[in-house]
Amino acid sequence: MKKIYLIMVLFSGACSAEKSITAQQTKYPSQVLNLTNWKLNTPVDTQKPGNVNSYQQQELTTFSDPNWFHLNQKKDGVVFKANAGGVTTSGSGYPRSELREMTANGTKNASWGSSSGVHSLFIEQAITHLPDVKPHIVVGQIHDANDDVIVFRLERKKLFIDLNGDDGPTLDNNYTLGRKFTVMFKVHDNKVDCYYNDALVYTYNTTFSGAYFKAGAYVQSSCKGKKKVTNESCDAYGEMEIYKLWVKHE
Repeated sequence: MKKIYLIMVLFSGACSAEKSITAQQTKYPSQVLNLTNWKLNTPVDTQKPGNVNSYQQQELTTFSDPNWFHLNQKKDGVVFKANAGGVTTSGSGYPRSELREMTANGTKNASWGSSSGVHSLFIEQAITHLPDVKPHIVVGQIHDANDDVIVFRLERKKLFIDLNGDDGPTLDNNYTLGRKFTVMFKVHDNKVDCYYNDALVYTYNTTFSGAYFKAGAYVQSSCKGKKKVTNESCDAYGEMEIYKLWVKHE
């Protein structure tokens, strides 16, 4: 029995050492998430004033930002952070650190429709921080050629499905920051099936085209501009972590 126990201890120690070495070798978000067909938008404009910094392949393969897009402490997830004072994309008054779906190894914008094929987005994630005055954040979207179609959204403790500005089903009335959960959109036959923690919770009947998926931290508060929230600090921020992310088109 002592020999068996010793072997088990040695095997366990070897596995722990291997995991530790693997964690030490993990430096970039692309080593945790497959970012091949994604573009990243961040809430800063150091590349070109007035335009958000964006990153595509091949740069995204070895990109990390200590403020807005980086590995978490355990190196098993990717942190997305956006502040209320951040720079915004042209179509929004809110800042984001968010992935936009691409095709052709990240070189072309994805664009598909609800009437043909099956299109799925899966995210395992946790929301870890919210802005102070308006604690709202979007953490998964379907966007069409003109506007968002449907999103997963948290407002204070209410995690729910938002239907282009209208409240859809509530997923959790008492969400606790840091709690992991999974969501999935599955689009087919002009319908969007919405899953929460692997269970189908809602089907949205709608028709759209020019669509693409988005994932990350899209803060719904701002300290300035047309979306300014009174008394919101420009340093207030929303943050979330993604542990698994995949897209499938069939």
